[in-house]
Amino acid sequence: DYSLFPDTYRDPQSGRTPLENIKLVVKECKDFVENFPLGENLLFFGEPGVGKTFLTNCIAKEILDSSNSVLYLSAIELFDYFSSKNEYFDNSALDNSAFSMQIIESDLLIIDDLGTELINSFTNSKLFYCINQRLLNNRSTIISTNYTLPQLMDAYSERIFSRISSSYKVIRMFGDDIR
Repeated sequence: DYSLFPDTYRDPQSGRTPLENIKLVVKECKDFVENFPLGENLLFFGEPGVGKTFLTNCIAKEILDSSNSVLYLSAIELFDYFSSKNEYFDNSALDNSAFSMQIIESDLLIIDDLGTELINSFTNSKLFYCINQRLLNNRSTIISTNYTLPQLMDAYSERIFSRISSSYKVIRMFGDDIR
C-alpha cells in the first residue's frame, strides 16, 4: 500500500522520498521473482517497521506459488537449530542432517531479522557456512536486518561481509514505522 509511504521529505543519503524508494524496492522484488531461480541474493536493511519482513513474505509466497522450495527462518530459529536447542526441529520428522540439507539446498532460504541472535564465533561460523554453501550451490538467499552495512561489518566476520557485499543486491529501506 503505497499510501503508507510519505512523499513529503527526502532521505539525505539517497535523495529519494520513502514513496520513491519503496516503488524501486517493489520493482526489485518483482524482478527477483520473475527471474527466479538464477541464484540471485537480496539483503534488505533498514529501521524496524519499514516493510522488510512483509516483502520477504510476499517474495516467499510468489516463489512457493511457482512450485519452488522456500525455507523461511528467523535468525534466532536458524542458530537455535544449529545449536540443537530448538525442540521443534529436534522432535520433527526431519533429522538434523536432513534439515541441514534443506538449509543448503532449498531453492530459496530467507533469514529474517539477522542481528537479533546472540552474535558470537559459533553464529559467525554457521552463518558463513550457510552463505558460502548456498553461493557455491548457486541457491538464492534473502536476508533482512535492522543493521546498517557498517554494523553488519562490525558484528560479523570480514569473510561474511565480503560475501554479502559482493554477491547480494543490497536494498536499503527507509521511512516511517508503518506497523
